[in-house]
Amino acid sequence: MPRPISPATGASRPGGRRGWTKPRLRGLPGWLFAAPSLLILLVFIVYPIMQSLWYSLHDWRIGADSQIWLGLGNYERLLNGELFWNALRVTLLFSLVSVVLQIGIGYWAANALVRETWFNRLVRSVFFFPTIVALATIGLVWRFLLDSRIGFVGGVVQLFGGEPVEFLQDPTLALPTIIFVSVWKTIGYAMIILLAGIKGVPDSLYEAARLDGANPRQLNWHVTLPSIRPTLLFVTMILTINSLQVFDLVYVMTNGGPLFATDTLVTMMYREGFTNFNLGYASAIAWVLFVIIMLLSAFQLRLFRYQDVD
Repeated sequence: MPRPISPATGASRPGGRRGWTKPRLRGLPGWLFAAPSLLILLVFIVYPIMQSLWYSLHDWRIGADSQIWLGLGNYERLLNGELFWNALRVTLLFSLVSVVLQIGIGYWAANALVRETWFNRLVRSVFFFPTIVALATIGLVWRFLLDSRIGFVGGVVQLFGGEPVEFLQDPTLALPTIIFVSVWKTIGYAMIILLAGIKGVPDSLYEAARLDGANPRQLNWHVTLPSIRPTLLFVTMILTINSLQVFDLVYVMTNGGPLFATDTLVTMMYREGFTNFNLGYASAIAWVLFVIIMLLSAFQLRLFRYQDVD
């Protein structure tokens, strides 16, 4: 009677091949292909993030002989500092107003320009053009335009007999001015993304709603908006994250002034880290901003959640 082949010594597989290949090795080629990207990710992203967390727990100053352990001392200093609460207020206000205006105006423009005509294509291009220009360049251009002495806006005001307005030197006007410039630059991005979402809504939904007697406002509220909810989620999250991290526009136009009226969390972090060389305190600001972004992103995911049965 022939002796059965033990699994330990190998078993025959269809096609005459032995089953020496272990299941856990089947994914090895994929991991090998991903290894270079994973290595870059670990070295240049994950490691610096973890290192910044370590910095935030120390009085870490560039050039110091020793870095003193503080635990949560930097975070306590943040919570007790007026400049931090001012920067947090400015950041949240800037983000709230700019994102609402960008989404609102972008959605209106997308609806107005949804038809494929040469004129609509031209207007879309005009709206989108500022999006491709660097934010620092936009800030420099508007800084000169709004200059009360040599700027174009000041010249127009004087032409009509008015007094030049200090848009960037007045603490009450500086932040609204930066919000205006940010909205002006980003409207085109929101418009293009929302336009793509609107074009993806099936015409059959509109036809069925019209047969039921829906007017344009009802079509917009009950058909278009629910259908583009994933698109709204995407564009809202992207614009919110970008606005919470605003730096270059503020740095170029006002550098956080006047009187800290436009000082955001990122400009405060830059000042503490690269001017005062206090990396521990700057890292704590960065982690607070990270937590705020995560919480707001989770809230937006909850707000725009959708199901196929909706």
